[in-house]
Amino acid sequence: MAQPVIFCREISASLANCTSYSPFHQVDGQSSVPFAASCLRVPKNCSLVAARCSLKPSMMPSALVTSRPQQVSTDPVNVVCDGKIGVLLLNLGGPESLEDVQPFLFNLFADPDIIRLPRLFRFLQRPLAQFISVARAPKSKEGYASIGGGSPLRRITEAQAEALRKALWERNVPVKVYVGMRYWHPFTEEAIELIKRDGITKLVVLPLYPQFSISTSGSSLRLLESIFREDEYLVNMQHTVIPSWYQREGYIKAMADLMEKELKSFERPEEVMIFFSAHGVPLAYVEEAGDPYKAEMEECVDLIMEELEKRRVHNAYTLAYQSRVGPVEWLKPYTDETIIELGKKGVKSILAVPISFVSEHIETLEEIDVEYKELALESGIQNWARVPALGVEPTFISDLADAVIESLPYVGAMAVSNLEARQSLVPLGSVEELLAAYDSQRRELPPPVTVWEWGWTKSAETWNGRAAMLAVLVLLVLEVTTGEGFLHQWAKKPSFHSHKASEQVCEIHSTKSKSMVTNLLEEMATANKEQEKMKKEIVSLKEENRRLKDEMKKEQEGSVARFERLLGLIHGGSSSSKEPCPQST
Repeated sequence: MAQPVIFCREISASLANCTSYSPFHQVDGQSSVPFAASCLRVPKNCSLVAARCSLKPSMMPSALVTSRPQQVSTDPVNVVCDGKIGVLLLNLGGPESLEDVQPFLFNLFADPDIIRLPRLFRFLQRPLAQFISVARAPKSKEGYASIGGGSPLRRITEAQAEALRKALWERNVPVKVYVGMRYWHPFTEEAIELIKRDGITKLVVLPLYPQFSISTSGSSLRLLESIFREDEYLVNMQHTVIPSWYQREGYIKAMADLMEKELKSFERPEEVMIFFSAHGVPLAYVEEAGDPYKAEMEECVDLIMEELEKRRVHNAYTLAYQSRVGPVEWLKPYTDETIIELGKKGVKSILAVPISFVSEHIETLEEIDVEYKELALESGIQNWARVPALGVEPTFISDLADAVIESLPYVGAMAVSNLEARQSLVPLGSVEELLAAYDSQRRELPPPVTVWEWGWTKSAETWNGRAAMLAVLVLLVLEVTTGEGFLHQWAKKPSFHSHKASEQVCEIHSTKSKSMVTNLLEEMATANKEQEKMKKEIVSLKEENRRLKDEMKKEQEGSVARFERLLGLIHGGSSSSKEPCPQST
């Protein structure tokens, strides 16, 4: 019994030594008091869930009760010493070869949290994803080819999982760490199967996105929620979620350490512009769907710069958003436009900081390191450097381990009798309720009330985007009704998430395409035969023409000869009449 005591003391010490930017409040059904030891990091002025949204009344602390007499405990003994603990890391995923690019893009754009269609047009989600993935695959393949033929994201994320496992075991927390990708292997479904196989009874879900967005963490958690609802084993498994962790002191210090190190590589560090480049999202996600991403990103930048100022680093800085796709308006300012503007203002040195990412992938290795660097040099910026992604940086991994330990008292906090509540993922409210809060604000993305303006304006950009989407929908309707078009000739069948119905449709379309190709080849062969026949007829006509010319020439020569003989006869008759006749003489 001595070992569990030491084990739990170390965890309690770890909890006591951690610091937080805001206290987490205990929920006991009657009162709310700050914990002596900080637990989950949540944003300032945020209602318990680190998603910065107004929660529904059913999610408020006073409305939650537990089915067991005990309440949420601050002592990890009851949580850690009983059952097998697992940590599930959620991430985007990426193609590991050029052949994986198109199916990966299909899985990405088939996600309704990436392309948010109105309810009336959601049946077009998969055809639209197929259309976009086929259209974008060639350019994307060029990008992946330039970084080695595939994304390193899986390798790096698995290295982070192993580093996190070791860090937790060093703290005497025996856990298994799993990796679940949203759009490529290992898929979240594959990770869940491993969790069930290993008999995990307590699960901490940790998205590897520092800031929460409905298109990143939200999408992964929504998928996980649907998986939980359909599995009896998962329904009974205790679990908790760390929705975002950009405010954690360890994360902020790790980012500041890397930035400070890179600044020293410049000849004049004090003149360097610190350029935070974040992955963008459509503006409608923030303004109409209530996505907290922009607010959390801005606060994250402020916290990092505050840490640097404590270290006497007072450089100018800016935040911009990259990787926009399509004609609709995304969060501004855009990274490429900002780089050009900084060049015009005479900025000579830039330190790029990929603030959204904790792993190297195509957006850092190709988009920032190649495209934006070239643009910067063309814009007159002479010195360019980039802060590497955190990867397995020790301070960062140690902080993630602390976050997992601090969340353990909340594993199973929602152990209520109601089945639907037991299926929830977030400790104080289900992910479905959390995302429904955004949906209720979004109201199916109603069109903003704007007045048409001429010129390159926000309203013009909005209308251009709608016109483009309408054109795409018209093309898709024509594809479905006629069975002919771009997709049916060039589309590649996705390797995952394809249902039997869609497979049958693809089979029918494939058969039609093959039939069309066969008919086309037969028509081409017939045309070739006709062409050969016409060539032979032309040759025959030429020969006939030559023969006729020869006959005409011979006929002409005969006519001339006969005419000359006739002239000779005429001249001969005249001479005889003039000479005297010998007999008469």
